[in-house]
Amino acid sequence: MKVKYIIGLFILTLASLHTKAQENPITKESFNAINLAYPGLEKVNKLYNSAAYDAAAKELLTYYRNRKTVRHPEFNVGDEARFRGKDIGKANQLKADNALQHKFQPQKGYGYYDYGTDINWDLWPVKDNEVRWQLHRVTWWQPMAMAYRSSADEKYAKEWILQFRDWAKKNPLGKSKENDSFAWRPLEVSDRIQSLPGTFNLFVNSPNFTPAFLLEFLTLFNQQSDYIVNNYSEQGNHLLFEAQRVLGAGSIFPELKQAAVWRKSGIEVLNREIKKQVYPDGIQWELSPIYHVASIDIFLKAYQSAKLAGAEKEFPESYIKTIENMVVATVNISFPDYNTPMFGDSWLVEKEGRIKAFATWAKAFPANGEIKYFATDGAAGTLPNYLSHGLTTAGFYTFRNGWNNKSTVMILKASPPGEFHAQPDNGTFELWVKGRNFTPDAGCYLYSGDAEVNKKRNWYRQTKVHSTLTLDNQNMVITKAQQNKWVTGKNLDILTYTNPSYTDLNHQRTVLFIDQQYFLIIDQAIGKATGNLDVHFQLKEDSKPIFDQVKNKVYTTYSDGNNLLIQSLNSDKINLKEEEGKVSYVYNQEMQRPAFAFGKTKNDAKSQIFVSLVFPFEGDKAPEISLKENPDNDFEKGVLNLSLNINGKKSEIKTAIK
Repeated sequence: MKVKYIIGLFILTLASLHTKAQENPITKESFNAINLAYPGLEKVNKLYNSAAYDAAAKELLTYYRNRKTVRHPEFNVGDEARFRGKDIGKANQLKADNALQHKFQPQKGYGYYDYGTDINWDLWPVKDNEVRWQLHRVTWWQPMAMAYRSSADEKYAKEWILQFRDWAKKNPLGKSKENDSFAWRPLEVSDRIQSLPGTFNLFVNSPNFTPAFLLEFLTLFNQQSDYIVNNYSEQGNHLLFEAQRVLGAGSIFPELKQAAVWRKSGIEVLNREIKKQVYPDGIQWELSPIYHVASIDIFLKAYQSAKLAGAEKEFPESYIKTIENMVVATVNISFPDYNTPMFGDSWLVEKEGRIKAFATWAKAFPANGEIKYFATDGAAGTLPNYLSHGLTTAGFYTFRNGWNNKSTVMILKASPPGEFHAQPDNGTFELWVKGRNFTPDAGCYLYSGDAEVNKKRNWYRQTKVHSTLTLDNQNMVITKAQQNKWVTGKNLDILTYTNPSYTDLNHQRTVLFIDQQYFLIIDQAIGKATGNLDVHFQLKEDSKPIFDQVKNKVYTTYSDGNNLLIQSLNSDKINLKEEEGKVSYVYNQEMQRPAFAFGKTKNDAKSQIFVSLVFPFEGDKAPEISLKENPDNDFEKGVLNLSLNINGKKSEIKTAIK
């Protein structure tokens, strides 16, 4: 027993000596990034001025181990005992334990990859740029820190310090243009400076966290934060993320000389960009619901970081009001399960996670009853006092007969030009009926990479894989919808918009929500262009539809009786054709699904019209439906006079659609 103890002590001593041998000597220059005149650093400054640099570094570490003036949103020094032994979740534990073996999962759409005993930061196991970029976000470091807080096992601290130093050594700024484009892409740098403060707080009390390492950490953190300020992305959510995280860096480490510069820079960028990137109706200009929600969190986190530094007054009242408006916009484009449409680069989310987001927003806007309602899943607060609603600048239109799980909700996109995450898809929609999304949009599948990855991404960006009109199955050249009419009423909601989809061909789509039950969609192809016209539809992957080529109708066959009929009611000849369909609910995951189109040929400058019925029904037998155009009906002039016969019951539709 005694021998084992001596051997164990010897091994620990060797390991300690090895760690010490790796450390850089502490010099005067080691303190270059630190404002030693900052309140609380008086002892550090005195030792520094006496050239007692080792002692000054030790005193600085003591300061950070006892710092109470700065509070991290999640992880703070001193709360270790409160979380000792607590479960950190299977996913986090797996990340932490795999990281000990250098098995990392850079992008959650893929599995874990072995980066080698001597970590190969240049490894690119699958030629998706996201895998290489996100490797340098080192997202497993914080789970390692959480595992350390829970277990107090020093193996996590030792390994994190080793990896931190290894990353710094092998990925210096300027190593090569290619490496800089991944390891030092501003978005990735900003991701690191956002996660590192929490990781720092969780590890700082470890005996392996030495004064020398502290100075290494602060020096690299300072370099990264400073780098962003001078290398912001040009626009979009990347710029927002970077500005928010720079502001956060200046607030969480106010002891660094450049902290005030970072805070000021972040605030200036966000004050400018919130006016530029958020439409008056509250939607972020990339027109992707997922990135819209991300932008809410960016703007709100930035404001909270400013409060931490006592600089919240640098944000005007209009900034806070815009964030609230963005949250209310999210309410309006949400289905009863809290998901939003997968327009652009979007995917599904868990209800629990979105409720958590609403709870955060409710704390920021406690007087808003609508936000409170969604934060509590209806237990408190108030529902909006309206149903159908248009976000008319962004072009997101919601037809709705209720707010609960039994409701019918269609959300349609007819937008201005979108930024990177948008797609050429004006007219596309998702339809939720009684707990089921019958027509989920395509999603995105992948982002960017080599030729094969880009080919897969581009499949999902095709106009023809969205629920809208195409000419010769080509992508529409622009999304620039002009609203012609938007009115809501007790028994009829009407949307008409026109999009210059192709050269010499405008697509005008009218959607009527009739009796808060079903939809009549009228598509007009207007202009001198000729070619093959198709109006496309896609269904959920498990819908097992029946295709009736004779009556030009398709209907789902769910055994629970909650079904959907889509039927062409044209009086002229229409071809019903099945198409390739796919959907991606999660990054790097796709599945086949039913898709089809109603088609005809346009041979001259005369407008061509498609009339489609989207009809939810109960049971396993689709209703028999026919349409009659009455004498004064004129689609082109926007005058409707139609007789609709549903299982022998006649309904009259008389209205103006322009």
